[in-house]
Amino acid sequence: MAQQVKRAYRYRFHPTDEQAAELSRTFGCVRLVYNMALEARGEAWRTEQRNIGYVESSVMLTQWKRTKELGFLAEVSSVPLQQGLRHLQKAFGNFFSKRAKYPTFKSKRKSHASAEYTASAFRFRQGQLTLAKMDEPLAIVWSRPLPPGVEPTTVTVSKDAAGRWHVSLLCVDTVEAFPQSDSVVGIDAGITSLLTLSTGEKIANPKFERRDRERLAKAQRQLAKKQKGSQNRAKARLKVAKIHARIADRRRDYLHKLTTRLVRENQAIVIEDLTVRNMVQNHTLARAISDASWTQLRAMLEYKAHWYGRELVVVDRWYPSSKLCSHCGHRTAKLPLNIREWTCGTCGSTHDRDVNAAINIRQEGRRIVAAGRADTRNACGADVGPQRRKPGGQSATKQETPRATAGLPAL
Repeated sequence: MAQQVKRAYRYRFHPTDEQAAELSRTFGCVRLVYNMALEARGEAWRTEQRNIGYVESSVMLTQWKRTKELGFLAEVSSVPLQQGLRHLQKAFGNFFSKRAKYPTFKSKRKSHASAEYTASAFRFRQGQLTLAKMDEPLAIVWSRPLPPGVEPTTVTVSKDAAGRWHVSLLCVDTVEAFPQSDSVVGIDAGITSLLTLSTGEKIANPKFERRDRERLAKAQRQLAKKQKGSQNRAKARLKVAKIHARIADRRRDYLHKLTTRLVRENQAIVIEDLTVRNMVQNHTLARAISDASWTQLRAMLEYKAHWYGRELVVVDRWYPSSKLCSHCGHRTAKLPLNIREWTCGTCGSTHDRDVNAAINIRQEGRRIVAAGRADTRNACGADVGPQRRKPGGQSATKQETPRATAGLPAL
């Protein structure tokens, strides 16, 4: 079964000196308009208790262009500036919906330099992309072609900290679902092994940051010795950024290949709802957890499962997957992290900690689906079977939350 999805294709490109100067001016103007609109909205609320929306911000932008001090805003394409205001409006929407914190000002060095062009501000003909205010098309390195008959609806141009230029083409693409499969896999995330599957397979953790840690530390020491504001410091900062970019690129490529394989081979994937934000507060493991990039891995699994007709089941974060015996269900009282193998005191089974956890996660995923079906039958007047309980009369997990039971697969 095929479905249409919005898909972004990202490419490197090499601008001419004129194009680089034009894009740099556009980046600066987008950042300035965003910050000025954010300040105006904050000031209006502090002084008048009044909300300013996108329409009023757009009127303010027109007025800014007519002033002598900000007349240079009219020299760049107006579309990226308007898109910046729309992004600010979305940021406030996320804040009021309690999905994000209050929007912050964009910094020249810390913020990602980018500009977004809609269809009225670019021309895409015969594989050549020309942006507004430019006479020549961008010299894009077409590492892979766009799907036949697909044209971009939005173009985002960016420059990363390593000085690389990228263009992202957002297209409406048709994705074919993978053939149906009966395979269901439970996944336990870790540090020694990046993933442990319920099949017993352990996927090694490449530890990309650790491989380049010596080079990165040396470059950071050299950067710390450079005088602030000097050209040598700028060169040293660029060197550090290139090492970070190398680590991130290799990690992203590895995770893409891994998640695609998991989605292709399994009809349903069961994972834990890990709170990485809280886990990285452990300063002993924070660096290793960040290098594993569990959040990015889960995000890839989520959208790829949606694209290719697979199901992703999320087990509650409080589920004791490591402490339960996958054979008899007995729960051990304590299981420190340094114990990698343990023997069940009830049935005598010996378990590898990670494999046992992955098997339990898979079984809990099946139980979640069964509980969801039972709830549906109960709403129609049928009986619901008893739930597994732990000693003390409390539920062994907290699976009643909407987040844990959303999107359950038919296993």
